[in-house]
Order: sequence, then structure tokens, then C-alpha cells
Amino acid sequence: MDYSSRIIADIENHFAGQSEFIQACKEVLETLQPVLDANPKYEENRILERITEPERTVMFRVSWFTDKGELMVNRGYRIQFNSALGPYKGGLRFHPSVNLSILKFLGFEQIFKNALSGLSIGGAKGGSDFNPKGRSDGEIMRFCQAFMTKLYPFIGMRTDVPAGDIGVGGREVGYLFGAYKQLTNRYEGVLTGKNLLFGGSLARTEATGYGCVYFAQNMLAARGFDLKDKVCAVSGAGNVAIYCCEKLWQCGAKPVTVTDSTGMIYDPEGIDVAILKQVKEVEHARLTRYAELRPSAKYTPVEEYPAGRHAVWDVPCFAAFPCATQNEVNGKDAEALLANGCQCVCEGANMPSTPEAIEAYLKAGICYGPAKAANAGGVSVSQLEMAQNANMVHWTFEEVDNKLKDIMKNIYTRAANTAKAYGEPNNLLKGANISAFCEVADAMIAQGMY
Repeated sequence: MDYSSRIIADIENHFAGQSEFIQACKEVLETLQPVLDANPKYEENRILERITEPERTVMFRVSWFTDKGELMVNRGYRIQFNSALGPYKGGLRFHPSVNLSILKFLGFEQIFKNALSGLSIGGAKGGSDFNPKGRSDGEIMRFCQAFMTKLYPFIGMRTDVPAGDIGVGGREVGYLFGAYKQLTNRYEGVLTGKNLLFGGSLARTEATGYGCVYFAQNMLAARGFDLKDKVCAVSGAGNVAIYCCEKLWQCGAKPVTVTDSTGMIYDPEGIDVAILKQVKEVEHARLTRYAELRPSAKYTPVEEYPAGRHAVWDVPCFAAFPCATQNEVNGKDAEALLANGCQCVCEGANMPSTPEAIEAYLKAGICYGPAKAANAGGVSVSQLEMAQNANMVHWTFEEVDNKLKDIMKNIYTRAANTAKAYGEPNNLLKGANISAFCEVADAMIAQGMY
């Protein structure tokens, strides 16, 4: 049994209940054997054993009071996975589904995503099973303060710099930053995604969605295509999906779908981004509200989706942008996309495609932008926010956006060149994994045993 297969078997044995983490490890490790065969130093230094084990796992109880004075208890986590390239960097997710497996998968992915950015940041992830939906601002503030009370000893601008993720937007980051400042008596760039009033960066809100489209443009240009006049399917209705739709319109494409946890919108005239922002960013409402405000839109509830499928991927499109959550595109969804002529899948969410879906993309030979490369725009601009904070400066939107474009182009070029060097020029998944792994592994070796 080869090195990567042995480690996969060991992970499956030791973490049998952590399906998402196992999936993320297999997706990376199964592509690495060619570089492991060519470089015995990685096995000699036990890199796979070390890189798949977090450097530190922090778990804690979070106790807080509701508006009615009821005491509530949630679980909090921070997975500090790898710091070989720089301080830990990765988001905080507040969602009922949060558990150790999901955060370990996200933290593991973050190692390689951050390495691909070319910036000095390591990989981490954290969060809680707290659900902010339906909670008042006061309740969310008290939860964030309680959460930070437990987290703050383990983070810092040169140690670990969290950001937002699902359930953690500008409001939550603001409350977390205020609590950190009060607890430490320090004003420093310890969180990213902050309000512009206290150290935030222009273009950070747009970065993941914009960056995903920039990556798709680079992929398509290499094959002589572009997005102009193309119909696109987008999933999700949060930050990533909203700004993916906005950038698609700016590129001359037409996004026609968005989704949330209750259903999907199909709008043949194209998603009206202004209405979507009103519904999701201002009213915090469901997509049924979008359908009320947009006569051309058709709403389909989850209950009417095909069995074992996601209806959004039945919509004929040239390019698909999964921007919601993990494993939202399965093998049958991928078959539907391909049958309807989809030529490009570019992932805005983390690990949104199952192994069966990825296999279908690669077999069909379409443009496939894997998440760790295609959605690296958000964390990249987070690092640019860190740089601005460290120098006490603010860059213009254009400056940050131009840096983002360059970063996404460099990530594409790096993944494409590595894929070509290893004999699979269209396999950007393999190219991204190998390129990022080598950088992190070489840094780990250079720093000795730790």
C-alpha cells in the first residue's frame, strides 16, 4: 500500500464518525501520490501524518442569556490546523450543523487555499452550533461576547486572525471585535471582515464572489471562451452568491438562479441583484420575498425538489457556480448539469461537490475550478485587510480589486502549470492540491519537527 493510501486508511479508522473531514482528506491525498513518489523526503518527514492533524484543537462551552433571561449553552471551537506559512487564518461559522468534523474539513481545506493565495497565512477554522437566525441583535451580541471570552486567549494579529463565514457577517464580526478589544485593551487587526469604521477593507464583502468569477474567466480564456452573454446557475443567497451574481452581470453574463435553505429562485430575466440584496442583506428574509418583489421569478420550495437532487442544477446553463455549502452537488446533479450543456463549474462554496460529481466533471473534460482555488478570493482580501491594519492605511476599492484579480490569475496559473507538469493539463484539482501541498510541506520540513 502506498504512502497516501496508508494515511487515508488510518484516518478512516481513527475518525470514522467524521465523514466531512475524511472526504476532504481523501480529496487531497488521493491526488498527491505522484509527488510523494518523486520526493521521498515527504514520507521520511511524516508530512501526511502531520498535515492531517491539527496543531491545536480548542473546544469550549459558551453560556449566554436570551432577551427573556433564559440561560443558553452552546459549543464553541477553534481548529488551528497549520501555521507553517504564517499566522492561522480562517473563518468562524455560526450554524446548527457545526461540529468537529465540519470544522476540521474546513480547516484542512483552508491550509491549501491559503497557500495557493501566495500570501503569508496558515490554515484554521472555528465557530459554534449557535443559530443566529431568529435571534435579536441583543442576543447575538451577548452570544458573541460570551464566545470571545473563551476564544480570545488563543488568537491575536500574529497568532490567529479569524474572519466571518456562514452565520457570521459584519454585525457578528463587529460584536466579536468589540469584545476582544474590551478583554485585551488592544486595538489590533485580530479579525477581518470588519466594518470600514474600524479597520475593514473595501472589496472584502465582494471578494469571494468576485474572485470566483475572476477564476472562471481565467479558466475559460485558456480554452478560448468567455462569460459574455452566457446563462449561469448560481446556488446560495448569502454573501458569496450575491456578489458572484453581481460580478457575472458586470462580465456580461446572466445569472438566473439563487437558493436558500427553503427553496430556489429561477428568474429567466436574470437575478435582480438590488432586490436580492434588499431581501437578504436588509430584510434578512427568505427567497419567497424575492418572488413577491420580482414578477418574473419562479420560486420552488425544497419539498418539490427531485428526490435526492437539487433542483437548481436542472436549469440549463453554460456555467454553474455552487456558492451555498458542502456537498450540494451530487453525482446525479452533475449528470443533469452536463446533460444540459454546462461547460464550466466554478466553486464558490467550500467542498460543494461530492466525489462522484467531481469525477463526472473531470471525465467530461469541462472547466472545473475546485473550491480551494476558486473561492480563495475572500481569504486573500482578508490578508490584504491584515496588511492595511498593520500599516494603519486604507486602500481604495480599485486597489484592492486589482490585487484580487492578480491573485486569482496567479492561483489559476499556478494550478494549471502544476497540472500540466504532472501530465493532466485540465485537472486543476490535482494541480491546486500538489502546488499547495509542496509549499506547505517544504515549509514544515525547513522549520524542523514541531
